[in-house]
Formats: sequence, C-alpha cells, structure tokens
Amino acid sequence: MSGAMLPKDPNGCPYLQLAPMEGVGDRTFRKAMASIGGFDEAVRDFIRVPRCGHVKSLAREYEADELAPIPLAAQIMGSEPDLMGAMAQELAQRGASRIDVNCGCPSNTVTGKGAGSSLLKEPNVLYEVVRAVVKSVSIPVSIKMRSGYEDTSLFQENLAAAQESGVKYITLHPRTKADGYGPPARWDLIAAAKSFLRIPLVGNGDICTVEDAVNMLKTTRCDGLMIGRGSIMNPFLFHQIRARFSGIPFQSGWEDLVRYFGVYAAELNPNASLKQQVGKIKQLMSYFCKGSACLMERRQSILTADTQDPRAFIALIQPLLRDHWKCDLQTD
Repeated sequence: MSGAMLPKDPNGCPYLQLAPMEGVGDRTFRKAMASIGGFDEAVRDFIRVPRCGHVKSLAREYEADELAPIPLAAQIMGSEPDLMGAMAQELAQRGASRIDVNCGCPSNTVTGKGAGSSLLKEPNVLYEVVRAVVKSVSIPVSIKMRSGYEDTSLFQENLAAAQESGVKYITLHPRTKADGYGPPARWDLIAAAKSFLRIPLVGNGDICTVEDAVNMLKTTRCDGLMIGRGSIMNPFLFHQIRARFSGIPFQSGWEDLVRYFGVYAAELNPNASLKQQVGKIKQLMSYFCKGSACLMERRQSILTADTQDPRAFIALIQPLLRDHWKCDLQTD
C-alpha cells in the first residue's frame, strides 16, 4: 500500500481492510480469514503501550509475516508520546509495513488510563501522541478513531489534529465512546469528515452486506472500507464486494467453508484447555450464526452444546454449516 494514497483494484473496488478486534479478532481469526482471502490488508489487534514501558518485549507480540503475502499493520494504543514513538520504532524494525494508532477503544479499563478514545477529549493531546509516532518512523502512520468521547462537539478539531500530525489517512468508526456499539453508526459523519479532510478516509461501522458496502461508498465517498464484525458473520464478504465491482459473480465453495473452520480450529492456542478452545469456537459461531437465516434458528442449541472437545464440536456443527452453505451462501 502506498503511503500517499489508498489504491483501488483494476475493477475500481476500493481498498479493503480486515479490522482489528480485541478478543474475537485475534491471530486465530486472522489466519482463518487469510485462508479465504479477499481483503488487501489486515490490522492487528492493539498492542498496549503502558506508562511503564517495556516496549521491546511487547513488540514481540507482532509478527510481520503472520498472514503473508497479505500485509499486517501493527496497531498501538497508549497515551505517552515518547513511549508510543519508541514502540513504533521497535515495530518498524520488526518489519511492520504501517503503524496504526488506536484512538477509538471505548473500554473503561483503557480510557481510564488516558488511552484509546479518551484521546478524543483533548485534540492537542491526540496531536502530540500521534505526531510522536509519525516522527519516529519512516513507514506510513494512520489512526483509527471514533467520532468523539461523550459527544461529537470536538469532531472536527480531532480530525484536524490527526491530519496535521502527519498521518497518511484516517479510519473513522462514527460512534462516540459513550455510544459503545449500540446505536447505528452515523455514516453522515463519515461524509462530513470526507468533505473536511485533505487526506484519505476509510469508513468503518455497520458493513455487514455487499449492499452496506456499496451504500457507504455512495453516501460518504470514503476512500476505503474497513470491515470487522461483518466479516465474522460472513467470511466471504470481501470476495462478494469485489464481485460487485468486477461484475463476475462470486461462488463460494463448500471446501472453502470447511477450510476456514479447519484453519480456525488448528490455530487455537494449544496451551489453552479443551474447554477454552471450544469456548473460542463458540464465540466465533455466535457471530457467524447472525449472518445466516438457517443458523439463527439453531444458534442457541449450538452455543449450549455440551461438548468439551473442539474436534467433537466441529463434527457437531459441520452438518449445520453444510445447510448454511446450501441455503444462504449459494444464493448471495
């Protein structure tokens, strides 16, 4: 990806990114998604940069070639400019192609320490933190931000602070910290940001279908799309969006779905207990069922299935996945 622009594919499809998601969007999920592909780049879930430092050891959490050949950007979250800059340097040395600064996490445990979306309370602080990261590395730096903390009263000021810091582009999730994930994402704020900014803007929030993606692009004129939970509900969504632009229908194969869940199971933490591994698969299935009319009727029975072995659980859900593939995916 160029540091100065967000490229489109030959058919005009905008740059597509797999979003960072704490918990469910971990390495296991990213590896499973990479087995299917369709997206241009992924962003790793955030690496905390605490006030106590230890940047060298924390930077080891990042693996540049985790999804090769798909690039994986590193996201960092903290509030101390010097430490954030030092962490960015460590990650660049580990091969990071881009550094993303988290200015959106709404968790109280994060904002209580002045990080995440709490940076949106003071645009000058946001500027200082992000500027320190920009100055510390030669690779592109971006930020992912929300529309505000309690409200959107500082929305334009935060956009200006980010732009003046020297970031190459901004990803906007148009909900405030106070909103959490509840009310609909305000795409009108993405459109407002696009008209204000001189740098590219990536839209994020409530993209669960191809029509959602097309409508966001039309209504906001944003330069790229970042998709998180929509890709858990439908791991083929990126391919389907590309197909809309190419005009060539995308047909998912049963073997693709089997490979996706197979990779997910294989990448589970081997040091976790079998019960914990089953819990992770159930967490994935909880979101996956929401994207399927066939599976929603069985969602509760899937999530309460009494099995403590991941292989047994996969065997249990495989017939249901085949039904989903036949009645949902093949009709997309």
